Amino acid sequence: MSRRGVTVWFTGLSGAGKTTLSQGVAQQLRAWGLPVEVLDGDVVRQYLSKGLGYSKVDRDENVRRIGFVAKLLTRQGVIVLVSAISPYRQTRQEVRQQIGNFIEVFVDAPLAVCESRDVKGLYRKARAGLIQNFTGIDDPYEPPENPEVICKTAEQSIAESVQQVMQCLQDKGYL
Repeated sequence: MSRRGVTVWFTGLSGAGKTTLSQGVAQQLRAWGLPVEVLDGDVVRQYLSKGLGYSKVDRDENVRRIGFVAKLLTRQGVIVLVSAISPYRQTRQEVRQQIGNFIEVFVDAPLAVCESRDVKGLYRKARAGLIQNFTGIDDPYEPPENPEVICKTAEQSIAESVQQVMQCLQDKGYL
């Protein structure tokens, strides 16, 4: 019997912990010998979405491209871990519908915490007006209304958040 693939979509503000959390889940899944691919928003932008800006239209197109790749991999029985801000609810819902086997993980951290973790200095640049349309500053982030998992990364450890995601995968029959 072939295994069911699934896309686990980590969404949240820049600095919320999406990449760190997806890497922790990937490490555990690989240790169990499961097929895993990680689609990180920053990496995808560098290769698949090069040339797209940060307007709503471009952000939506970026999310759709990530969703298309995730759908192809999911159909092949892969556990796909997507870590992308993906700020707009409607576009996340669109990719959820296209992929089917989909778990949304809201990586929830307050804006002040995300700004304090800002290793790239992006929030500082956005506050100074050097970056326009920055999610959470001068462009909205629409939190999921009914995510399967909420990881409050300012209140819990990465290990606790990883365990939450793993438990959801198990509860939904993907492990």
